[in-house]
Parts: sequence; C-alpha cells; structure tokens
Amino acid sequence: MADPAGPDAPGTDAAVGQPLSRVDGRLKVTGRATYAAEHHLPDLLHAVLVTSTVSRGTITRLATDRAEAAPGVQRVLAHWPAGVLPFAADEVSFFGQPIAVVVATELEQAEHAAALVEVSYAAHPALTDLDAPTATREPGEETPDYRRGDPDTALRTAPVLLDRSFTIAREHHNPMELPSTIARWDGGRLTLWDKTQWVQGTANSVARALGVPVGDVRVLCPFLGGAFGSAGLTWPHQILAAYAARELGRPVKLVLSRRQMYSGVGYRPASRQRMALGAGPDGRLTALVHEAYHESSRYQPFEDGIIELPRMVYRIPHVRAQLRLVPLDVPAATFMRGPGAVTATFALESMMDELAHELRLDPIELRLQNEPAFDQVTGLPFTNRGLEQCYRLGGETFGWARRNPTPRANREGELLIGLGMAAAVHHNNRTAATALATINADGTAVVASATADMGPGTYTAMTQIAADALGLPVGRVTFLLGDSALPRAPMHSGSKTLASVGSAVFTACTSLRDSVVRTAVVDPASPLHGATPDQVSVRGGLLSVTGAPARAETYQRILARRGRDSMASQQSWAPGDVDKRLSSYAYGAVFAEVSVDERLGLVRVRRICTAYDVGRVVSPKLAHSQALSGMVAGIGMALLENTVRDHRDGRVVNANLADYLVPVHADVPELDALFVAGADPEADPIAVKGLGELVIVGVPAAIANAVFNATGRRVRDLPITLDKLQR
Repeated sequence: MADPAGPDAPGTDAAVGQPLSRVDGRLKVTGRATYAAEHHLPDLLHAVLVTSTVSRGTITRLATDRAEAAPGVQRVLAHWPAGVLPFAADEVSFFGQPIAVVVATELEQAEHAAALVEVSYAAHPALTDLDAPTATREPGEETPDYRRGDPDTALRTAPVLLDRSFTIAREHHNPMELPSTIARWDGGRLTLWDKTQWVQGTANSVARALGVPVGDVRVLCPFLGGAFGSAGLTWPHQILAAYAARELGRPVKLVLSRRQMYSGVGYRPASRQRMALGAGPDGRLTALVHEAYHESSRYQPFEDGIIELPRMVYRIPHVRAQLRLVPLDVPAATFMRGPGAVTATFALESMMDELAHELRLDPIELRLQNEPAFDQVTGLPFTNRGLEQCYRLGGETFGWARRNPTPRANREGELLIGLGMAAAVHHNNRTAATALATINADGTAVVASATADMGPGTYTAMTQIAADALGLPVGRVTFLLGDSALPRAPMHSGSKTLASVGSAVFTACTSLRDSVVRTAVVDPASPLHGATPDQVSVRGGLLSVTGAPARAETYQRILARRGRDSMASQQSWAPGDVDKRLSSYAYGAVFAEVSVDERLGLVRVRRICTAYDVGRVVSPKLAHSQALSGMVAGIGMALLENTVRDHRDGRVVNANLADYLVPVHADVPELDALFVAGADPEADPIAVKGLGELVIVGVPAAIANAVFNATGRRVRDLPITLDKLQR
C-alpha cells in the first residue's frame, strides 16, 4: 500500500496531533450554524405540549373546547393511537407526561391555548421517593450480580475494614440548546430537523412508532448545542412533532421549554451505594462489596451500570457487587456524562482516600501498590495501563508532594485549604461504523458518516484523520455528518465516536488513496507508472515515488486522464475480536485544591489539574477543551447540582436555571489538562481511546477528598452543601 503520511509519520506535516481550531468554528461564532429549531419552512406551524400535573392516574376529562377556539389554533391532538408513545395516552405514568399537543399558527398562540386545556384525573397512589419505606428494589435485566472469590469471609477477616454509604442527588441535563424538532411530510416520506445524538436511531424509532418504513424517514442534525446524553434516545416530543405534522398536513415545530426538559429528556438517576473495603495493614486490598440502587421509571427502566467499574480498577481478589432498581412513578432516566462510572468512582475513590488516611499512606502510593497486572473481570491483558504515568505527570504538575496529609493543617486567613486526588477510568468503547470517502476532480475530498458533533469536535478530528490518510491539506477536506441518509454510524455517546467513526474514516480514506495509486501505477501515461504501490507516498495532494520526487503528479491529473469527476470508496470498520483478546480502558488522574470558609459553609474550587492516557491525541486543542468541560461538569456534580422534588405530586420544584444550580464563570477556577504521550495501536487502527466521558469521572471524588483534607469532614452525600459541612 502507499505511504499514508498518517499520524505521526516522520518528516510530514501531519494534521493529526496539531492543535487546530474547529473547522466549524467560524460558522458557530458568526451564527451561520443552523440548529434544529432555526430552520424556516413555508407554512410552518408551532406545537406546544400539554403535560400532566399528577404522577399517576387516569385522565377522566380532557376538555379542549376553549383551546380550539383560541386565535390561531389549528388543532388540539390527544388520545393518540396505542404504540405511538411508550405509555398509554389516557394513563398518567409521571408528572410532566405529554397528554395533548396544541398546534397553532404562532408559538405564542399555541402557548396560550395550551394553558386553556382543562384536565381532570382519577389519581392513583403514586411513589416518587427513592427512600420511601414502601419503595422496593428489583434486579435489572442488563446488570447481573457479580462475584469472585469469597468476599464476605474476606471482609470479616480483614485487618482493616471500611464500610460506608454514599448518596448522590438526581442530576438533570442543561445544555444550551433546548430539545427541538421540525417535522415535514412529503407524501409518505418524513423529514425531521431534530436535536439528536443519533440520526439513524431517531429515524428507526420514529418510523417504528408511526408505522412507516424506516427508509421513508430522514433525520437531519448537522449541529448540536450540547446534549450530554439527553439527545441519545428518542423522546415523546420528537414522535409527537412528526405525528402532528402528519395529522395536519403541514410542517410542525415543537420545542420543549426549559421546565419541560426536566420531565422530557431523562436525567442521571438519584443513587445510593454501600461500599465495604477490606485491606491489610500495608494497604493491600483484599475484599470489596459494592451494593447500589437507583431510581427508575416503571414504564421505561434504565440501568446506570454503577457496579461495573469498581471491580476492575484495583487488584482485589474477593469482590461482590449488585445493582438494584427502585421502580417509581417518575420520568425515564437516561445517560448523563460518565454514566455509572462517575457515580461509582465517587464512592470508590472516596474509600481509597479514607483508607490511605487511616493507614497513613500517600493516596497515590496506595493506589500504585494495588495496580492489577490484568483485567480481573475478564482475565484479559490490558492493551495498555497508563494510570501510573497519569499519577506522576499530574502530581508533579499540580505539586502533590507539597500536600500536608493532616486535615485542617493548611490555612490562608479564615480559609481552610485542602488538596485531593482521584483516579479516573473508563472503558474504551468501540463499535462498527461506516464512512464514504470521495476525491473530486479539483483535488478536494468529501468524507461522510452519519455521526454527530455535540461539542467534542467531531468535524475537526475526522477532517484531520481524513486529511492525513489522503495526504491532503486540511483545508481541502470536508467532513459531512448529521444526516441519517449517510453511511451508518453508532450513537454519538459513550466516548466511542472517535475510535469507531474515526477508524472507519481512516479505513475508507486509506482504501480510496490506495485505489487512486493503483490506478496510476498501471497507467503508462502516469509518471508513477511501473512503481509498486508501496513506493508511492502522498503529501500535500501530490503523489510521488519515494526517492524519485520528479516522478509525481496530483490527484487532479490522475482523475482528468481517466475522464472521471471523482473516485470514491465506502468502507466499514469494526473492532472484531479484539475485546475477546484484550481489555481496553482510558485512564486519568484528577488533582483538586479547594478552600472552605467554615463560617459560611462555602466550598470553592481553586484549581484542578488532570492527566489522561487516551492513546494518540488527534486534536490536542479540542481534547484540552473537552477535559475542561468535564471538570466544569464535575464541579457541578460535586458542589451544586441537586434536583428537588415535591413528592406529593412528583414535580421538580427547581426545574429552571435560576434554582437548579450549574457552574457559572465565578465557580470555574484555574483548570488544566495534560496528556500522557503515546498511542494504543492494539485498540484500533488510529491508536486512540475515548475521552469525553472519562474527563468527568474522577472530578467529584477529587473535590470531596480535598474537602476532607481541608476540614477533616468526610462528606459522602453529593452535592456538598453547607449543611453537610456543619453536621
């Protein structure tokens, strides 16, 4: 094969590894990036949901007369057919459930008319409190109990035993862009302009709900204004927008309000964990028992996978873990950044910090002496294991050696100062993906896959990978995404996009480049004629014979001589059996400094420094940005975010950005992220590992451990608020 001039090729101007700005950045900062709700269609109508005001019951009366008589109202839709939504139309399963859709000429008209719909209920006993005495705990279908060794005996005989409980409040997604859908039917074919992390998944779900062939549904989402997991699944508002458009024969736009988001697009479920850790006096871990449960809706269960990570992070011979769901009359939960992993890591890394304190060991040294040689869950060797490098790099940069291990020992005036750290681990998810690469007669390339970009820089990273594989400057490559008609791609979630779609892009572009080279070397009119394909390198769009630079020509000349407007290659990539042979994870170490004003009970994060092992870093500038965003999200989880509910009717009391606190600029201190140099070629052909989920995983634990170092108070209940510091 021809030399790809690919990642880290010596003596080349490789795009991979360069700190490029976003290729779509200018569109975004100039307002030319069009988001789902911003498309202007002729005859567009506006829809507003009417939602339930009880958590459980039967609708006995739904009066729409006044709403239908209001100015501009075209229709009030209710009592939709069975199967359209995951719950019955006349039965209420949670507070905020869609029970009617008002469609009007203008948005304000639809909002006014929605307030005129009158609903009566036969209320049924409802349960919305995870901690209620009547709440039951049930096993899920996706997370089986786990056991190795004899953990209960090992705990009873452990020289050192810690047995603690942890609680984490429900967290809601609050991206800038609201959930939005525009639906238009052209005969029997449906087009959706939608906010979604998975255009093809949305097409499948909407087609199934409305009983149409999936090939007749096209979903478009070239830009996403943040999502964090909230746009991964298909939600009722997306289906109802399409349903309303079909019923009225006109395009319909439906945008959830900020308040409706809190019942409409999932959340990180509130959780409770018991973790027991046994160790020897030297800190060698001997046993782990991890019992967790979290809230779940009755109608659509969700399992957060809390127990999966702790059983593999450290070398522990005896482990038992179980996850239970608590069915409640609440909306469905869903993925939220670092699902399962960040929740579990808060407990595990708090326990490791407490054990280090009890044994008077440095927290890093305790972790290092419990490093596993292989994945104890699967028995497989790791593709690599970069935690030690992360500890060293992050610790040296942060100044961990200056930490005083004695709580309350470091003061600045009235402020207590504390330092804390935590490990971060996340599975390196990869799955099958397909990409189409095309080289045009003018020497430009277009590469496409039906993935998404909710902020990590998919457009840019894929462009860099494609440019290097084709031997083209970045400016001559265009990457297309966000269209369900494009080649198949997985959901944009779980830190799998770069490894999965990036590998498909690399494979398709490499195949295309080699096809062009093979075309040239057999063409007597080409200066490359007679060379073997592996003698040809491609750089800057110029194909040349190694060692004979005069024997060269461009993509343009090759295509022109063949009389072709373009050449293309569509290729798929899948991880194959690598996960049956090797265990692949991404790693990080998080270091945090906090100040605590005991008079006010106020915790402020002063700085966070992180170090990550994520294989080859394709786009350092955007990877750094991703890491900062994870730290900000972790600050929110640790100190601020807390969904407050009124269990009399199940409503979220603080369903707005005034009362549901998220970090603002004043909460975000000095942040920095470092990356361990290296690559992981065993993981995938581009030697990368996922980053987007990993970067939140250890942050809440590191902050909580820093709070302990500052105050001597171990807080195991997130968020850490003033009342928990003064108990």
